[in-house]
Amino acid sequence: MEVGQENFIRSTVSVATNSLGEPFICHSTTNQINSKGIWFGDDPLTYSLPIFLLQLFLMFIFTHFFYIILKPFGQTAVVSQILGGMTLGPSILGHSATFSEKVFPLKERSVLDTVTFFGFMLFIFLSGVKIDPTITFRLGRRNCVVGIAGYFVPYILAKVVLYILNHSASFDSDSYRMLYVVIEIQCIAAFPVITRFLSELQILNSEIGRLAASSSLVAEACFIVNMTLTFFIKLSLTKSIVVSIGSFLSSLVLFLFIIYVVHPAALWAIQQSPEGKPVEEIYICAVLVTLMICGLLGEIIGINALAVSFFIGLAIPDGPPLGAALVDKLDCFVSVVCIPMLFIIVGLRTNVYAIQTKKNVLGIQLIICTTFCGKVLGALLPLLYLRMPVRDAFALGFIMNIKGTVEMALLITLKLKNMVNDECFALMVLNLLFVSGIVSPVVKSLYDPSRRFLAYKRRTLMHHNNDEQLRILACIHKQENVLGILNLLSASNPTKESPIDLVVLQLIKLVGRSSSVLVAHVPCKKFGELPTLSDQIFNSFDKFADAYNGKITIHSYKGISPYATMHNDVCYLALEKRTTFIILPFHKRWIFGRTTESSFPFQQINKHVLEKAPCSVGVLIDRGNQKMFWCGHTKESTYHVAVFFFGGADDRETLAYAKRMLDQPYVYITLFLFSSTTEIVGGTETSKMLDTEILSEFRLKAFRNERVSFKDEMITSGRDLLSVVEYMESYYDLVLVGRKHGDSKVMSELHKWKNGELGVVGEILVSLNVGAQTSILVVQQQTRYWGSRNPEDSIRKV
Repeated sequence: MEVGQENFIRSTVSVATNSLGEPFICHSTTNQINSKGIWFGDDPLTYSLPIFLLQLFLMFIFTHFFYIILKPFGQTAVVSQILGGMTLGPSILGHSATFSEKVFPLKERSVLDTVTFFGFMLFIFLSGVKIDPTITFRLGRRNCVVGIAGYFVPYILAKVVLYILNHSASFDSDSYRMLYVVIEIQCIAAFPVITRFLSELQILNSEIGRLAASSSLVAEACFIVNMTLTFFIKLSLTKSIVVSIGSFLSSLVLFLFIIYVVHPAALWAIQQSPEGKPVEEIYICAVLVTLMICGLLGEIIGINALAVSFFIGLAIPDGPPLGAALVDKLDCFVSVVCIPMLFIIVGLRTNVYAIQTKKNVLGIQLIICTTFCGKVLGALLPLLYLRMPVRDAFALGFIMNIKGTVEMALLITLKLKNMVNDECFALMVLNLLFVSGIVSPVVKSLYDPSRRFLAYKRRTLMHHNNDEQLRILACIHKQENVLGILNLLSASNPTKESPIDLVVLQLIKLVGRSSSVLVAHVPCKKFGELPTLSDQIFNSFDKFADAYNGKITIHSYKGISPYATMHNDVCYLALEKRTTFIILPFHKRWIFGRTTESSFPFQQINKHVLEKAPCSVGVLIDRGNQKMFWCGHTKESTYHVAVFFFGGADDRETLAYAKRMLDQPYVYITLFLFSSTTEIVGGTETSKMLDTEILSEFRLKAFRNERVSFKDEMITSGRDLLSVVEYMESYYDLVLVGRKHGDSKVMSELHKWKNGELGVVGEILVSLNVGAQTSILVVQQQTRYWGSRNPEDSIRKV
């Protein structure tokens, strides 16, 4: 009898109303968290923890199911998350009363909503952490104009349309208020949503990506200022003077506390964290406790905890060590669990069957279309005035229309406050799904970041004049990359007649930031402050430049971006600085002649740069055991270079580099000229003519040069080449080889033996033991430039 009564009490749930007529849920106060199990007579789905775990499982299954299906069509994660939520909601599965009552019962909605909004609070906090507050001082005129126009143009146009609709269709007060809310939501250009979208499309650190991120930040600031002024004006008109002043002063005190207490405390914590060491847990815990306390205080005085979370995030400096540590600790949980949960509760409240009133549907759709066109127009007009390409301007307009987590959270908040009905809510969600679905493919078709990396002339070593400055871009990942590049630069023979203008770019993974950064390096100047890793790298290059006394000029940059888009920084800087040659470190690392580390992200960076670079590229394989040739160039130390020449554009570029080294008094060059009884490499007649021409020029310049030797190697099969490579042993400090060679019988045999991103011969050199101290430079001549489909087309220097 008692057991049956207890089970009855536990399973009882009903919806009642309070004295104001508002619904609330009545259920037993008996512990209903953990189930004893089906063997003891319990139904696990009537307990909070099992049902919550089931909801998370279904959320994960459905969102990832749609993501796998839609990813090949260029759709972002937002679309799959919305579809996953709608599938579980009343529009599809939730339309069944049995499924809805069992899987998403009313008594568990409050648990799901609370956990979701706490997770979203963390998302907003991390969004603030990832923003560099000083970006506002670096925003240019274009960014500010686009951001302001992107918010106020659609806002004003929509208000005009609303005024016309109200006078022509005579909406009631509820419908008018609902349309007003639609305008507010549609005009948002949320910075966290747009940066996430840019990251998924891998255009975050392109020109449009940077413009969209900064413009959305300006537009969001306009939205916050507008809403704040509207709130306090409405407060002063509807509440007493005591309430208005109290609300304003309490809000001011809270924000002053964030500015003058939280921010300095975060800076102090950063000073206590040495570079390269993890941040102590006490500082992470202190930040999270501060976040919760300030969020609570905000709710007490009437400020949404989400807004407070954003400003707390802004008070934490972005990037390492503290900002990066917070992102590393929380980002996975927030992005994998909390954000999909937000779209699940959106789907649970989206009922497409509630769309019935024709007048409301037309009014909402008209407002949505007006704001969409207004945002495109707000981006288009300023950019066209500033002479930006039309395709890029349209792409930016579509990006500014993207919607996601912030808009959905605001929409749910308004739904809970009964400011939008089920019909409006469903229309807004469907609109978000439609816009998110079309924006991704449209932006991809309109904007290709690599298109702007095309140079207008040949930028190769072969076409470089001997009496002009040679511009080189050297990319650095780690301190270990420095010595090999310095030796190569020293062998490149910088002189007063032909100095080297060197751009050093340190590539750093984006951690704890929302947008990519490409900035000139500023060395630390504080007395007693330990040099950072960046300072150590750039100091090495500064000493190198000092040793050459004006023959080398150094420009130091740091590119902080995700690995997926890091190649854009390299190509952009190469185009901007009119670089002739890019040096990339190989993705594998050697210690004592053995491979110890291989980085797939670095490999992908090299692959993308080789595909899209506006000039010639060299991949430097450093075996980590080099002598310091550049430091001994005044002491008659020697540097032995081997050059492999088969034929083709890349080999000609290699020989052009070697020709520049001929005048370096301490460089000894051996040219391996490979030939065969049949055609050794394929190619056009023009290519063969260019091969003969550059070989003649090299022989003429090397005439009577005792530091140059020639070796003619006759090979009939791939095995003959392997024998030559194996015979080289450790005699040479550097081997120069072209990346690609035309198809032939010999090359076909080598293709079967070895092939990869370094080309056939380059991969063989890396794989075989050519010497523990031997570095390899795999060279690719510029492949892309305006007005040419084939690198063989340009014969003369331009």
